[in-house]
Amino acid sequence: MREIVLDTETTGLNPRGGDRLVEIGGVELVNHIPSGQSYHVYINPERDMPEEAFNVHGLSEEFLRDKPLFADLARDFVDYVGDATLVIHNAAFDMGFINMELQRFGLPPIGNEQVLDTLQLARRRHPAGPNSLDALCSRYGIDNSRRTKHGALLDAELLAEVYIELIGGKQSSLGLMTINEEEDHGTGGPAIRHSIKPRPTPLPSRLSEAEISAHAKFVAKIGDEAVWRQYIEIDELS
Repeated sequence: MREIVLDTETTGLNPRGGDRLVEIGGVELVNHIPSGQSYHVYINPERDMPEEAFNVHGLSEEFLRDKPLFADLARDFVDYVGDATLVIHNAAFDMGFINMELQRFGLPPIGNEQVLDTLQLARRRHPAGPNSLDALCSRYGIDNSRRTKHGALLDAELLAEVYIELIGGKQSSLGLMTINEEEDHGTGGPAIRHSIKPRPTPLPSRLSEAEISAHAKFVAKIGDEAVWRQYIEIDELS
């Protein structure tokens, strides 16, 4: 399974009101494991850079002036994404800009069925919040000290780590709690560590004498190499 953890930076908040993309960053995951491949471009928005947006990401109009236009990048971006799932924090915002740009140049939009929103995922797991990227990094012990300003590639790298934790961490495929594993109860508070102690007295067997005898006779027919002999006393087989 291929996923692209994606983030964007823009000139503002309204893709239908003239704001444009200025940066796209993506990190590829294959079966929830970083492949080492990433995607990163700066984009000339063909317009000025509002001070409010500059204060968020630090990308000036002058810096972006010699960068490629989205028209020059659109096909490569679509080919890179392919049929991968896009993993995005607050996906409606980023996809609003991406699809606006794609449609501007006659390319079909990317459908919601291809997008996973980690903000919604975080809200389900931590309903008391907060669920910003910085807050989730703090919750999961992910170092975000480099994030002095927003940056698409850095934020995608951080979100990739957060996403793995949101779906269960390094043991996401098991879905099991082990001794001393952290468990979150959806309170928004710190995780609680459990120490599971063994029973002082083992539970009695639920097998009847007839069942034990029948199984012993079956194992005896298999011969001395039967693996069950490791679990049944030898005199039971006579």
